[in-house]
Amino acid sequence: MLELSPAITRQYIDAIAVFDALAEATEEAAQVRGGMYWHAGPASSPQAQYLVRTSPAGAETSLGPRTPETQAIYDKFMQRKQASTERLTGLKAALDQQQRMNRALRVGRVDPLVVALLDRLASTRLSEHFRVVGTHALYAYETAAGVRLDADALATRDIDLLWDSRKRIIFSTQLARLDSSMLGVLKKVDPTFRIRQSQKFTAVNKDGFEVDIIRRERTDDDPHPIKLSDADEDFWVAQARRASVLLDSPGFSAVIVATNGTMARMHTVHPATFVAFKRWMAEQPDRDPLKRRRDVLQADAVQVLLDQYLPQV
Repeated sequence: MLELSPAITRQYIDAIAVFDALAEATEEAAQVRGGMYWHAGPASSPQAQYLVRTSPAGAETSLGPRTPETQAIYDKFMQRKQASTERLTGLKAALDQQQRMNRALRVGRVDPLVVALLDRLASTRLSEHFRVVGTHALYAYETAAGVRLDADALATRDIDLLWDSRKRIIFSTQLARLDSSMLGVLKKVDPTFRIRQSQKFTAVNKDGFEVDIIRRERTDDDPHPIKLSDADEDFWVAQARRASVLLDSPGFSAVIVATNGTMARMHTVHPATFVAFKRWMAEQPDRDPLKRRRDVLQADAVQVLLDQYLPQV
């Protein structure tokens, strides 16, 4: 385990400040998406004007005839929209600069594909339906602690996404708005992702990197099996033992940094839950001996982080 240098720590803090500011500005910009314009009145009243609000999808809503009140609505909206656009433009430029600094100072060591996947989930508003579990969660813990764990604890070529089946209706609605399957969301990041025919909860790309989507074990109100969309090719989510413990635990999040300097927020489980779960896995008689040893290694490493670097979480 290695503590980050003061230079890397300062750069990370500066980069996160810009990252979070941009995320906040993006949320604010969503409130002024679309536009407003004055629509001419009918032929019988050519001098009349009506305020119309347009949505990003092109729908239009009349807000009434031109009056001091609707003029004030129009002026305020246009001012907010201009201010929002200027802020977004400035923060995007600042983020680009911070990401270049991240790369130059070697702040991050996460696979850029992982960061791109998490960023895609965030931009499509699907991230609230998933928690990263398993080995990749260690990147969130070490980043928050300002250290780098030993490479042996982090070695993996797959990422496990725990899907919250309790929110499946909201999830399906959001996918429908995107006009996409879950596999389609991944393909926007890497078009070579395909569902493994022998393991339909797994998508694999041309480089052999895998994305597994798992769920809690079936309860009385859960349908089973569950496919994430009606698309011909999409994930059939696998049940995972005691995954409900991971869903019900307190959440934990941290902004992780890729080797190319890009950033994304990772949502995972509380470090204490990770430790307890890994120790339970290591005790299972059917657990592969090699994986059992890594379970213990990872649990011990995160416990050290909790004791020495993250007592406040």
